[in-house]
Amino acid sequence: MMKLFFKTFIVLLLAGSGQLANAQQWDGLTLYYTQNSNKGYLMDTNGVTVKTWTFTGNNGYSNHMVPGGNLFRSVQNSGNALIGGGMTGRIQKVDYNGVTLWDYVYSSSTYCLHHDHCPLPNGNVLVISYDVKTATEVSAAGGTLTNTMWSEKIMELKPVGTNSAVVVWEWKAWDHLVQNVDPNKANYQPSIDGNPQLLNVNYKSAKDWMHMNGIDYNPVLDQIVLSSHNLNEWYVIDHSTSTAVAAGHSGGFSGKGGDILYRWGNPAAYGTSGTKILNVTHDAHWIPENCTNGGNLAGINNMGQTTPSNKTTADQIIVPRSNYNYTVSLGSAYSPASFSARKIGTGYTTNMGSVQEFPNGNQLICLATLGTIYEIDAAGNTLWTKNAGGFTPQSERRSLCYINNPAPVQPSITAIGDTLSTAATASYQWYCNGNLIPGATSQTVAAVQTGTYVVKTTDINGCVFVYSASFSHTVTTPPIDTGLNEGAELSSLTVFPNPSNGELHITFSNTAPREYSVSLYDITGKQVNTWQNQPLLDLSQLNNGLYILNITSAGGHSLNKKITLIK
Repeated sequence: MMKLFFKTFIVLLLAGSGQLANAQQWDGLTLYYTQNSNKGYLMDTNGVTVKTWTFTGNNGYSNHMVPGGNLFRSVQNSGNALIGGGMTGRIQKVDYNGVTLWDYVYSSSTYCLHHDHCPLPNGNVLVISYDVKTATEVSAAGGTLTNTMWSEKIMELKPVGTNSAVVVWEWKAWDHLVQNVDPNKANYQPSIDGNPQLLNVNYKSAKDWMHMNGIDYNPVLDQIVLSSHNLNEWYVIDHSTSTAVAAGHSGGFSGKGGDILYRWGNPAAYGTSGTKILNVTHDAHWIPENCTNGGNLAGINNMGQTTPSNKTTADQIIVPRSNYNYTVSLGSAYSPASFSARKIGTGYTTNMGSVQEFPNGNQLICLATLGTIYEIDAAGNTLWTKNAGGFTPQSERRSLCYINNPAPVQPSITAIGDTLSTAATASYQWYCNGNLIPGATSQTVAAVQTGTYVVKTTDINGCVFVYSASFSHTVTTPPIDTGLNEGAELSSLTVFPNPSNGELHITFSNTAPREYSVSLYDITGKQVNTWQNQPLLDLSQLNNGLYILNITSAGGHSLNKKITLIK
């Protein structure tokens, strides 16, 4: 209660003095901190520090706030056996008042937490850890390095008590290797470029091999994205597996076990031709679906610009996703060939850094080595700047609503026949097989296809949203004329080109309906345009990204098409 009262008082005070943030800025409080200190801060958009923490243990790489104002923070553990950049070895959960709720050490001569982490909707947290392999293990895997090798593993930790954790899920890079050097050793394949789902153990082999540094989670897809400093790539892996399945090459929603589902930034890493776009990268993440270009991947490209001078860029890409998988032609690089959107930074951070996207199109960029945090609008104009006074790995801004309201319990899904439902709350959005279901914004949804369903709900204040765990459902009785059934009227429909460059054509055979309506929805489920009996659709005024096109005939039959817009 004191937390809510204090921050509300600050806002009212600023409003009364005429000092509220510029209307162009994204309102909220910015969380920042510097490495090698035990302080953390919340600052408003007028430069007023409204909260200071004094932590137990110096800041590591990441501090992330969860709804309600609690923090998961990485900590520099004293006495780590492994020494290197971004090493932490320790993670804490701290409440808004600075009380340490959980303090967990994971560090030895063969493993150590490092760099980033990611809180999950179920209260657990994803972490990155080194996974040390001996020279003998490297040789057995077909590696040419004659030394130890620091591989990587990703773990989902469930906090237990005040200082323990259970590893409820684990993925190891070492389970997904390929090499074309020694046919008598494990993981041998004559073609590296024919196996982009695997990591070439001999590409840039070194003691600190991949040096992963960023991690994010997509609850709709149940997938994880990772960034690699040394290999200049972003990777997407499947989290829907068990630990055992994650060690193999089949299973999970993707059907590919723990293999790489998608990778981007440096085609040479998997033996294909193409332009290297990422040049030292950090903070790979999905853009939230309520933001401009929601669903795209984004991150920091530390040396994204090299001419006329080095500048850090914030890059975005539209991924070639189809349900839980990503399209690629073997022997060719994953698309896109280059970034789909880029903001050139005001300076150059040689290491670390972050970018956060806001619903109004603004972005918050952190240039770590400069200690500079600033907000820009969609045109690139700087609206707010803070010099943190030291090395600042990351920063993030959260709304007062987010900080004051803890996340509700993660929703669950139940089925009665083919009707899926969740608990009553303020709002809903349903998804199937990783795709938003347009118009499915009620407490219940009729499952019209066999697949995996997720629901996003908002708390009773209409403030904090949370996603359910995935729910797999097999349709028992195929529905008739449900609104998602093509019927004969729409069976000959063709929509092209896809991806679209701003125009979209709809054609039918001679048996096509004379009357039909078209609705276009963005990735958040918001209807952005409608047409009636229109064979040519103009999308040129819309932002690049993913859209759902719904075509409904006069007879009530309906068909959804996923459209990618790249202008």
